[in-house]
Amino acid sequence: MAEPAAARGPLARLIDIQPGEGRALAWAWAYIFSILAAYYVLRPIRDQMGVAGGIENLPWLFTATLVGMLALNLPFAYLVKRMPRARFVPITYRFFAANILAFALTLYLAPPDWGVWIGRVFFVWLSIFNLFVVSIFWATIVDVFSNAQGRRLFGFIAAGATLGAIAGSATTALLAKNVPTWGLMLGAVVLLEVAVFCMRGLAAHATRLHEMPGSTQGAGDGQDRTIGGSVLAGVTRTFASPYLLNISLFLLLFSVTSTFLYFEQAGIAKRSFPDRGAQTAFFASVDLAVNVLTLGVQLFLTGRIVNRIGIALTLAILPAFSILGFAALALWPTIGVIVAFQVLRRAGNFAIARPVREVLFTVVPREDRYKAKSFIDTVVYRLGDQVGAWSFTGIQGLGFGSIGIAGAAIPLSMVWLVNSLWLGRAQEQRRSTQDLAGADEPGPVSVPLDRAVASTGR
Repeated sequence: MAEPAAARGPLARLIDIQPGEGRALAWAWAYIFSILAAYYVLRPIRDQMGVAGGIENLPWLFTATLVGMLALNLPFAYLVKRMPRARFVPITYRFFAANILAFALTLYLAPPDWGVWIGRVFFVWLSIFNLFVVSIFWATIVDVFSNAQGRRLFGFIAAGATLGAIAGSATTALLAKNVPTWGLMLGAVVLLEVAVFCMRGLAAHATRLHEMPGSTQGAGDGQDRTIGGSVLAGVTRTFASPYLLNISLFLLLFSVTSTFLYFEQAGIAKRSFPDRGAQTAFFASVDLAVNVLTLGVQLFLTGRIVNRIGIALTLAILPAFSILGFAALALWPTIGVIVAFQVLRRAGNFAIARPVREVLFTVVPREDRYKAKSFIDTVVYRLGDQVGAWSFTGIQGLGFGSIGIAGAAIPLSMVWLVNSLWLGRAQEQRRSTQDLAGADEPGPVSVPLDRAVASTGR
C-alpha cells in the first residue's frame, strides 16, 4: 500500500511523487529551469531583431531556419550513434554556448551598420537553438522516467521550464533598456553550463529510477549506454511508423497555426512600438504573462487533468481551443483579441499539450527517443513554420488580412483535433501492450492487438 501524501512530505501534497523520485525530480527541474532561462533571456532579443530586419523578410528567415535544422540533424545523429548520453548532451550544449559567445563578441566589436544582418543570422540561429536544446532535454527525461512516472510528473517538471522562462523573460524585460545585448548573451552562456551540470546530476539518479516498480527500462539502461543505429534513423523510422507520423502531424499543425499568430503579433509590435528597446520589453512582457499563467496550470491542474480525462482528451484541448480562438479572431480582428489568444494558447501548449506530448515518446524504442524525436521536434516543427510563414504571406498578399488567416486556421485545427484523439488512443494501446508483454524496451511485441485494446476497456 502506498504511503499517504502527508507522510511523504509537502511536495507529495502537490503532486503524486513516490519514494525515490525526489532527487531526480529536483535535478530535472534545475536542468530545464536553466535551459529555459537561457532561451528566454535571448528570445526577446531575437524577436526585436526579426522586427528590425523587416517583417516582410520573416518568411525568408524561417526558410533559412529550416535549412539550418536539416544541416544540424545529421551531425547530431552521428553524435547520438557514436557516444553515450553523458557525452553527446554536454557537447551539444557547449557547442551552442560557444555560438552565443561568438554573437556577443560580434555585437560588441561590429559597427552599427552591421546590426540588421547580425540580427537576421541571430534570428535563424536562436530558432534552431531553442528546439534542439529543449528537444534534447525532453529526450533525456523520457529516457530516464517511465511512462507511468511521466503521466504523474511531466506536468510538474514542465513547471520548472516555466519558472526558468519567467526568470529569463523578467531579466530581459528589466535590463534590456540599460544593459547591452551582448551582456545579456553572456548570462545565457552561464545558464547553459549550469544545465550541463544538472544533466549529470539527473543521470546519476537514472539507475535508481529504472529499478522502481512500473519502469519499462532496465537498470543498466543509463547514460553509459551508446544508442548506435543509423545516422538517418530519425528520418527513416519516422516515415516507417504511423504512430511517429501522426506525432509529426500533430507538431506540424501546431507549428503552422502558431506561426500565423506569431506574424500577427510581430506586426502589432512594429506598429505600436517604434523604439527597439521598447519592442524588446514588449515581447518580454508577453512572454512573462504567458509563463505566469502557465505556471499556475502546471502546478495545480496538468497532472489532475491527465489522470481525470486521459491522454487523448488532454491532447485535444489545445486544438479545440484553437478552433474557438481563430473563430473569435475572424469575428473581432483586434489587437486585444490577438494578444489574448496568443497568451492563452501558448500557456495551454506549455502547461498541457507539451508535457502530454512528451508522454507519447515513452512507448517508443530508445533510439526513437533521441533520433526520431529530434527530427520531429526540429525539422518537422520548422517545416510547419515554413508552411505557416509563406501561407501567411500569401493570404496577406491576397488582401484577406486577419479574417483570411482565421479562415485557413480553423479547418487545420479541426484536422489537428482528430489527430490528437487518434494519438491518445494509440499511446494507450501501446502502453497496454507493453504492460502485458512485460517488455524491457518499448517497441513492437507479439501481443495481439485485441488483448491490448480489451485491457484498456475500449
